[in-house]
Amino acid sequence: AEGGRGTQQRSKEATMTAVASTCVMGADVRAEGRQEEEESVARNPELQFVESTHERRSDFSPYVDNAGTTVAIAGADFCVVAADTRMSLGYAIPTRSFTKVIKLTDKAVLASSGMQADILMLQKRLQIHLQWYEHNHGKVMSTPALAQFLANTLYMRRFFPYYSFNVLAGIDEEGKGWCFSYDAVGSYERVKCASSGSGQTLVQAFLDNQVSHTNQQIVPQEPLALEAAKALVRDALSAAAERDIHTGDWMDMFVITKDGASQSKFVLKFD
Repeated sequence: AEGGRGTQQRSKEATMTAVASTCVMGADVRAEGRQEEEESVARNPELQFVESTHERRSDFSPYVDNAGTTVAIAGADFCVVAADTRMSLGYAIPTRSFTKVIKLTDKAVLASSGMQADILMLQKRLQIHLQWYEHNHGKVMSTPALAQFLANTLYMRRFFPYYSFNVLAGIDEEGKGWCFSYDAVGSYERVKCASSGSGQTLVQAFLDNQVSHTNQQIVPQEPLALEAAKALVRDALSAAAERDIHTGDWMDMFVITKDGASQSKFVLKFD
């Protein structure tokens, strides 16, 4: 028994000696590493700024909001969709001519706000798949099918979403106006009017009152005319540009009818 206890004691002592030796070696390695870093910074002083900046970036995010506002109105046989062209980065304006509206087909137009890089990536992906669909099926994807495909595309990236908030407007095969509002992960609904972006809180209430006639006892019986819808879209974006510093410069407007999509441009605010 005494021999066994002696063996255990010697084994513990050997283990403690090995651990202490490892700790000493680790401390020596760390000291050598710090010495090499100090020598490297001494040779290249600019590295000191890079290192200190990196240590402070604990709040790093892969996303940035480039803001902007989009608006869309669906009528009985038409759709009007528009967005401003200002691209913001905080209080800076990197460009005043970033187009947030893209024609996907002759009868469907997508307007997006959010992060410019993700918006461009999403637009390219949709265009590529629309070409594949046309080659495989010999026809252009319909607006309702495109709405579902956009939802699937956004949902597929739900764990690392496209930082884009989309409004899809178009005409279906029967000539009826469609307007869809999306969140970042693909949840969507068909609505009479929609908006997204930094000016949404300013615009959506106006659209609900003038287009959807929400909670109104006296509702106009005649359907909304095309010219009236265009005027409402211009007024909505102009009002947003007055109050939202991230909305302004120019307005890109698309009008979609059974004859196709036509584009026009209007001036907003440049300050």
